[in-house]
Amino acid sequence: MEFNEKLQELRKSRSMTQEELAEALFVSRTAISKWESGRGYPSIDSLKEISRYFSVTIDDLICSDEMISVAENEKREFIDKYVSLICNALDILLAILLFIPAFGNGRDSPETVSLFGLSGINPPVKIVFAVIIGVTILNGICGLIIANFNKPVWNRHRLVTGIILSILTVTVFIVARQPYAGIVSFSFLVIKGFLIAKAKQL
Repeated sequence: MEFNEKLQELRKSRSMTQEELAEALFVSRTAISKWESGRGYPSIDSLKEISRYFSVTIDDLICSDEMISVAENEKREFIDKYVSLICNALDILLAILLFIPAFGNGRDSPETVSLFGLSGINPPVKIVFAVIIGVTILNGICGLIIANFNKPVWNRHRLVTGIILSILTVTVFIVARQPYAGIVSFSFLVIKGFLIAKAKQL
């Protein structure tokens, strides 16, 4: 008997609904539904809670092959969370462009200045720089908040958004002939790309 069938049987033996079991295990009803339909497995911590709640051993709940799947899922979630955390931090770290002298101050001025010190370029261009940096930082902050909700799909969507924003940032700085700012943002993009590619190989 598969884990999903055992869980259904245990729940029904106590005449519980999925909602009631979810409350007892401190998980969402969606999680119970997913486990019972065979679309996924609980984490090792959740398995321990289930075994305690129903007074059965983990071996009674899940076979060795299923346990391997659980361990692989946990490893994948850990790697995804780790990569997402670093990418979020890089998005937030782009704030350094607001303060370090990384922008050329117009054609007539050889000096480099921070974004706040820009005076030799058109104000609309300066606004574009500020907006794209601000949106990227906000994306990173949202990513850190989302990470606390344990929603892998949300994390993946935010990661894609972060990559798109990084590409856009690099493009804007290159088109605007801001090499230093372009190099900083391109470096962050390369690190993100490397981490995501490496995570997919594991």
